[in-house]
Amino acid sequence: MKFKMIHNNINITDLDRSIKFYEEALGFHIARVKESDDGSFKLVYLEDGQGVHQLELTWLKDHPQSYDLGENEFHLAVETEDFEKAHELHEKMGCICFENPKMGIYFIHDPDDYWIEILPVR
Repeated sequence: MKFKMIHNNINITDLDRSIKFYEEALGFHIARVKESDDGSFKLVYLEDGQGVHQLELTWLKDHPQSYDLGENEFHLAVETEDFEKAHELHEKMGCICFENPKMGIYFIHDPDDYWIEILPVR
């Protein structure tokens, strides 16, 4: 039996703000959208255009408050061929939340405070 990872989900509070962030910060684009008939939720699947794995943003109408992320130990990881340019962009956006120069990585956080690890292609 084989399994293939297809998406990860995060719950967000402001769908438009989150989509804008992921488009600007990482170049992700909307692959598909699913909305409930009663408008109680909306799922937006983002992708990088290079693989099959997607990021599912879930917006719930009746949950406008911030989500409790606990100790926020969960994170996504992406790699980039132009690490310095990415760092400049994220610095300009003000979303860098942690840097580890010894490991050659840094983290950004999205509007709901989910962390994304940025790695250079090695």
